[in-house]
Amino acid sequence: MSRARSLARRCVLQALYQWQVGDDSAAEVVRQFIEERGLGRADKDYFHQLFGQVCEGIDELNEQLKPYLDIPIDELDPVERSVLWFAAQELLHGLEIPYRVVINEAVEQARLFGGEESYKFVNAVLDKMAEQVRSSERAQR
Repeated sequence: MSRARSLARRCVLQALYQWQVGDDSAAEVVRQFIEERGLGRADKDYFHQLFGQVCEGIDELNEQLKPYLDIPIDELDPVERSVLWFAAQELLHGLEIPYRVVINEAVEQARLFGGEESYKFVNAVLDKMAEQVRSSERAQR
């Protein structure tokens, strides 16, 4: 994947975090994020698409993630939850993106922004999820 997509994922992670810890609507978070921080070299279209899809599909994403978690999703750290949301969205609905790319990108974001062991947790959850939702793609490897 391109560097611009990676930067878009980073921005999505930060926007999702802001959406969780603040009281603003998703639309307001996007407005603030763009006006105050800007998106720089990030793929702006992908940022809007992925952030919007996660926010609109949050209930489905939570249900899809539930079997792979050992604690309720609302008890996760907001960074871990944000990473899992955008990665689950890509695993479930971004079939043009190889599952390994989805997992690697998520692990990298967890490494950068999460707690010390976050990336291991994110990797384990997404690997189990990919086994189920991308089984045919994994079988080809």
